[in-house]
Amino acid sequence: MRFTGSSLFFWLVAAIGTAIVPWHMQQDGLTIPGLMGFGQGDAEASSALWQAMAHGRWWFWPVVALLAVALPGALPAGSNRARSTFLLWGGGLGLAAIVAQGLAVGVQGWSFPWLEASFGELGDRQFGFGLGASMAFVGCLVMLTDGLALRGLFKGDRFVAGSVGVLVSSIIIFTAWPVLTMMSEMFAPRPDMTLGASMAERLFDNKIWGLGCVTGRVNCGVFWNTLVLATSTATAATILGLCFALIVTRTAFPAKRAMRLLTVLPIITPPFVIGLGLILIFGRSGVVNQIVLAVFGVELGRWIYGFDGVFLAQVFSFTPTAFLVLIGVVEGISPTMEEASQTLRASKMRTFRAVTLPLMVPGLANAWLVVFVESLADFGNPIVLGGSYGVLSTEIFFAVVGAQQDFGRAAVLAAIMLVVGLLAFMLQRAVVGKRSYVSVTGKGDGGLQQVLPRPVKIVAFAIAIPWALLTITVYTMAMAGAFVRVWGRDWTFTLSHFQRAFAIEWAADGRMLFSGGAWHSLVTTIQLAAVAAPITAAIGLLAAWVLTRQRFAGRTALEFALMLTFAVPGTVIGVAYILTYNIPPLEITGTAFILVACFVFRNLPVGVRSGVAAMSQLDKSLDEAAITLRASTFRALTTVVLPLLKPAIVTALVYSFVRAMTTVSAVIFLVSAEYEMATVFIINRVINGDYGLAIAYCAVLIVLMMTVIGLINLVVGRRRLGRRSAQPAGAAA
Repeated sequence: MRFTGSSLFFWLVAAIGTAIVPWHMQQDGLTIPGLMGFGQGDAEASSALWQAMAHGRWWFWPVVALLAVALPGALPAGSNRARSTFLLWGGGLGLAAIVAQGLAVGVQGWSFPWLEASFGELGDRQFGFGLGASMAFVGCLVMLTDGLALRGLFKGDRFVAGSVGVLVSSIIIFTAWPVLTMMSEMFAPRPDMTLGASMAERLFDNKIWGLGCVTGRVNCGVFWNTLVLATSTATAATILGLCFALIVTRTAFPAKRAMRLLTVLPIITPPFVIGLGLILIFGRSGVVNQIVLAVFGVELGRWIYGFDGVFLAQVFSFTPTAFLVLIGVVEGISPTMEEASQTLRASKMRTFRAVTLPLMVPGLANAWLVVFVESLADFGNPIVLGGSYGVLSTEIFFAVVGAQQDFGRAAVLAAIMLVVGLLAFMLQRAVVGKRSYVSVTGKGDGGLQQVLPRPVKIVAFAIAIPWALLTITVYTMAMAGAFVRVWGRDWTFTLSHFQRAFAIEWAADGRMLFSGGAWHSLVTTIQLAAVAAPITAAIGLLAAWVLTRQRFAGRTALEFALMLTFAVPGTVIGVAYILTYNIPPLEITGTAFILVACFVFRNLPVGVRSGVAAMSQLDKSLDEAAITLRASTFRALTTVVLPLLKPAIVTALVYSFVRAMTTVSAVIFLVSAEYEMATVFIINRVINGDYGLAIAYCAVLIVLMMTVIGLINLVVGRRRLGRRSAQPAGAAA
């Protein structure tokens, strides 16, 4: 592998970040004069080098010295062995020095009592990392990975080494660090108890592990409730998602486009809308209950509140996730394999059972895992419909915001949830195994897309069509609230809710004024989601490529770490981000950056799992052939692999954008007056009983996100696999 000027370029990035650009975050933003980093007497506006020289902040000298150590390795001269030594020591220890000085010194001097005891009172302070520190960190990281590649690791491929370095560092900073910070609260004893007694009481609480539902009519513990709910939801949603994917790709159903749109509709809707629709249909005063009471004289009661209601709402909410993961997998199955089976006189049903279905195993396992973890961490549906049926996510919420304010209990519950997620991950890997599921190779594929066997088609339609009709009914009932005066009492048609939310007025000087109360939150949400979506898709697909195409120590640990934020409730992630990023070295609470980071790493697993499922179908010989023809790894990835991953790209972009637009629990603690999110605005209206305005806002969000999904499909395009299409009947041969 040739190493030209890459290491030198990133050494210059680190040097500029250390010697010129302000090291710390600037409260009023960067200006052109401020970029020179001399601070005009203000240490906090100066570069690291200037702080060390002019302000006596000696803890920056190791960073400067280690950059000097890395310089000989960055210069394109000398043997690879010698260069790698300088890059490894300079880049690796430079990273350590940056992190160490950031953690050691805070806004009140030394951050840890043992440092003050060792070195005495500091008499100085520093704030969080800014542009200069970020540039130095990235530069040192790339020099470290270049050094590893020069030593022959990652097969000497600098791009692969850098990709793994970026993924690992990102996961450590934005996933592992916050989660571990939150987990450390487990070891905070209660005021009136010892640490051991506190741990025992929190961990062995009967409310978590109780089995009262087996022997009596009381509820089981929240662990068993969560496990049963997540397993049931994952299984049902995966079956539904598969049925929809088969109908859309393998039948001549005339309303396939409408069904495809209807399938993804629930993911572009804030969770409480589905809950309200289900209550209006199946609640005590709902349409179904009223009809049954009038016709049969039977009172159905409050069955919608509890396991049944939460299960129904979660299947509504997460079936689109399973569908988005499976649609690319079903499309990617080679028709040639199915044709070969039928040529050997296998029936259509046997072909489906012995060829088609086994090739879907990676997609089915990945879809089941994603939905299982989503159900595990779901907060919105259980809080609306759970009633007395408690689950881990709601227990964590009440432990954090309730009267008890017990972060230790919340940490114990979150740890249990992480263990369950790990076990589900291991189960998924055991099911998929090491078998090959390749169906897209470098050879031409002239097979015709096979139609479904009649029994499979009947089952798929029998499951999917009633569910589609129920989805239409739920949304019709829920959206009606945007056009009536008072929800549930006065059904007079009105547009006043839209006018209050999105009113536009004209000033005396002719300027357009967006005077509606919802404009600020809507624009802010669109901007942040538009920034987060491509970052999420890029990191997710890069991670999928690394996990499926590369072999290196710690790959399995990285794969699980990428799922980590998905296994933790959004409420916990929000609290963990506040605890972690409210103090140096990263003071980003209250900024747009913390919201974008939360969106990216909260939604990353779907992009990773859909990419892994799609990559499992692509023969490695495709990118290996490009590399053999002297294409770089990066060029092979962008010109050969990515065009074949368009369904996974669409999945990652659509999911990350709409989740950023509709998430509630993860950001409810992170928003500020400057950065108010649409879902928080809606939740506040719901709390105040203003259902009409809240649902009107949701209706606008749905239309907006449907438009964006259409644009994403248009821009990304469809994957072209060079397959023949069946000719119309009567066409010339």
